[in-house]
Amino acid sequence: MITKRVTFIAKDGCEAKLKELLTDMVEPSKKEDGCLFYYIFVYKNNPKKFMAVESWRDEKALNGHKNSAHYAIYKSSYEPYCEKKYTDELEILGK
Repeated sequence: MITKRVTFIAKDGCEAKLKELLTDMVEPSKKEDGCLFYYIFVYKNNPKKFMAVESWRDEKALNGHKNSAHYAIYKSSYEPYCEKKYTDELEILGK
């Protein structure tokens, strides 16, 4: 299983547009083969900060996600609205 946390910081004034782009990723991603968990959160105390947490069955499923039409739209659209983006790979404890 592959689990990632992706953090996005919106540029000033771009919170609503980044929120829209990220929200549009949730439902189609959840329907993909091999998606085990896919949610995007916005911090209540910081509306410029978003966090995606996603788990995929394996590398093949994650690659399928990265080659999907909705991922291509997000990938080609988010940068003008995002000040900073970083990704962390996560390991589940207590399996």
